[in-house]
Amino acid sequence: MDVDVLCVGHASYDLIFSVAHHPKDDEKISADDFLSCGGGPAANAAITISRLGFNAGFAGYLGNDIFGENHYQELIAEGINTQCVIRDHYPTPLSTILVKPDGKRALINYKGATKPLTSETINFSSLKAKVVLFDGHEPNISLSLLEHLKKENILTVLDAGSVHEGTLSLMDKVDYLVCSEKFAIQYAGNNESTALSSLAKLSPNVIITLGERGLIWQRGKEIGHLKAFNIEAVDTTGAGDAFHGAFAAALTTPMNWLEILQFSSAAGALCCTKVGARIGLPTKLEHDTFLNARTI
Repeated sequence: MDVDVLCVGHASYDLIFSVAHHPKDDEKISADDFLSCGGGPAANAAITISRLGFNAGFAGYLGNDIFGENHYQELIAEGINTQCVIRDHYPTPLSTILVKPDGKRALINYKGATKPLTSETINFSSLKAKVVLFDGHEPNISLSLLEHLKKENILTVLDAGSVHEGTLSLMDKVDYLVCSEKFAIQYAGNNESTALSSLAKLSPNVIITLGERGLIWQRGKEIGHLKAFNIEAVDTTGAGDAFHGAFAAALTTPMNWLEILQFSSAAGALCCTKVGARIGLPTKLEHDTFLNARTI
């Protein structure tokens, strides 16, 4: 596999319902719209990277069921290198997503008997990549791959969405720890500034994304804040995935640090302007047009 970025982790299939409000106890509601498509942090990041004009690969699991087959065909159609996609009889993870008119969402995930892949499942010895992005949902193959990446001086990024076994095992081993506000608060307390300082002791480059409040970051002793783009959010699902994919792709370019952050933030913002994570992942033309027309 020879790619700009390899994305390692979770692939699911998303069932997305647009609703007027999130249902209360024992309430039955009707959806205003429905979409179904592939999802998952690492898989969405790979497609973001490809749509922005870079070469992307995905390593992870998809079942042999209809959901896995549909997602697999989406990856191929998007030009993703699928050499490291493992197919088997265990079910493809499913996500049911309820999206309100203000873009806020509620999610239900189901994995059934599907377990993380074992460390020896994929042989990465012939991998050629500039950056590897992990989402923590495949900790065994990720930890095994990290040993190879250190020898090859390949940059590593962790998409830390929430605190779980995978993110905890990888967070102090990557070059770039890019985490959600949720992760930062869960791991390091209620104050985002304090959390940033704590996380910076574990990784040389830390970013905490704050949604509509932008992001904060620390590189060594240097600390900064970047405001979010002003948009009308329709659905925030997948915004983090788009950000992480764009960030990993930008690391392969000569962009400076602030340009990388703006590039990534634009991808995340654009994803919020459409319903459905996979639908909202921007193309290169959409992304270039957005960046050229707007300022932060």
